[in-house]
Amino acid sequence: MLNMSQTVVSSYIPFPNIYWWLQVLGADTLLLDGGEHFEKMTYRNKYFITGSNGGIQLSIPLLQGREQRRPMQQVMIDNKQRWQVQHWRTLVSVYKRTPYFEHYEPALEKLYIQHFDSLIDFNIASIKWLQKELRTSFNIETTNVFQKEYVDATDLRRIMKPGAEKQLLEGTEPYYQVFADRVGFLPNLSMLDLLFAEGPHALQWLKSNASLINEWGAKK
Repeated sequence: MLNMSQTVVSSYIPFPNIYWWLQVLGADTLLLDGGEHFEKMTYRNKYFITGSNGGIQLSIPLLQGREQRRPMQQVMIDNKQRWQVQHWRTLVSVYKRTPYFEHYEPALEKLYIQHFDSLIDFNIASIKWLQKELRTSFNIETTNVFQKEYVDATDLRRIMKPGAEKQLLEGTEPYYQVFADRVGFLPNLSMLDLLFAEGPHALQWLKSNASLINEWGAKK
């Protein structure tokens, strides 16, 4: 079943994974926390896709690196590194043979041409882009004041950690992945992976496979 909480609290993360989207679909409001401190080894500056040799981690480089201890709204991108060019070339190389990549390519490329200084600006732009393409209707609110706990809300900030996308799903391929015949099916990748495979049917796929997706989210 879909999560029916009215509010989901989340970190700012780029192109969130399939599990994240399932949780948010059942909410009226998504609250993004810009007051929490950046943490390394999390999704806050990375997203995962598949590739010819297995999973690929696409990371957004940060000024002062990953060791900084500042609130998310103060985390700045290191644009001296040509990360947008690299990410875009990787996406094109991986997904150009998928059923729906050409449909989304023109609009998505704009995100990799537009200049972003702060990490949260790129992250929220990626979320809004996916929200538009998935045609979902939840409201997005933001806060720069950290609050440790929220009552009557689903808090994804501590449970959303990389892990499941590194574990091959054996014996089944829930949806088409371009390199599954070579490297196996990788679960819980960025929503981009599902969108390029299922296109306008991605939202229905999410709803129809809720129990499977929740299993992916439990694997850390």
